[in-house]
Amino acid sequence: MKLLVTGGAGFIGSNFIHYILEKHSDYQVINLDLLTYCGNLENLKDIEKDERYRFVKGDICDLQLVDDLAKDCDAIVHFAAESHVDRSILDSTPFIRTNILGTVNLLNAAQKYNKRFHYISTDEVFGSLGFTGRFHEKSLYDPHSPYSASKAASDHLVRSYFHTHGLPITITNCSNNYGPYQFPEKLIPLFVTNLLEGKKVPVYGDGLNIRDWLYVEDHCQAIDLVLSKGKIGETYCVGGNEEKTNLEITYKILKFLGFGEEKIEHIVDRKGHDKRYAIDSSKIREELGWQPEHTFEDAMKKTVEWYKENQEWWKRIKTGEYRDYYKKQYNK
Repeated sequence: MKLLVTGGAGFIGSNFIHYILEKHSDYQVINLDLLTYCGNLENLKDIEKDERYRFVKGDICDLQLVDDLAKDCDAIVHFAAESHVDRSILDSTPFIRTNILGTVNLLNAAQKYNKRFHYISTDEVFGSLGFTGRFHEKSLYDPHSPYSASKAASDHLVRSYFHTHGLPITITNCSNNYGPYQFPEKLIPLFVTNLLEGKKVPVYGDGLNIRDWLYVEDHCQAIDLVLSKGKIGETYCVGGNEEKTNLEITYKILKFLGFGEEKIEHIVDRKGHDKRYAIDSSKIREELGWQPEHTFEDAMKKTVEWYKENQEWWKRIKTGEYRDYYKKQYNK
């Protein structure tokens, strides 16, 4: 099986490539990534010389490049996306271009060569929950940010290619991921790295917004299962069944690193900040036998330890020095 993985130098994509190459000795991976601000080839340094792996620097909006790569693969696993809500509020244009137009470009190539297509989406497309209930595959779409609106549009486009063209697609909508290699603008790595640098942690508003947390390795296992055994044309919701307020996450990190509440700084809340997300994963559990292998407590400890042990990695990101790694190789 040869996979074309888009956005494979990012957080979830790089973890997925590691997972696939470790689990499937007969798989090959082509990693297509433009190396924008959160794409980091250092995430994949340990497999650079693996003959089953090939990196291609390029844009998913490049029609000819995508066509050439799609022709030479068995399946497309589409991670590539602009993904930070705050950035989408400041400027939505890159989100429309990458998340919508880039997805259409990939879909057209997949249709042309009749390739299996799997799309990684988010629970944010469903909007905000009250204090009860969970998102599921039949939940109505109600995106509240430019980021989630662009992902929702892509969900609909992917599904439309199944209904209109018979393209063999699947979609997964996941909850908040955490783990190694996450860009340190996201909540958990930002808070861990801030504390390791002696800084405070910025908590939006009252800190009572709730998210369902999913360890990235468990997510990768779910994608692998859906790719190989999922029903064509179907969507699968993937969550960790670990609902936590932002304050609960904050206190957990403070405890692991030996700090107190004096390190918390409450800041003005994000515009349109959804109150609660939660995922009902019963479909993928019952149909495909998936379930998270990591408890939240153990996975959080592993995550915090990873950032403690890999300070050079995130310090280079925070200073921008990590870009030198690929400038040397690609002269850009």
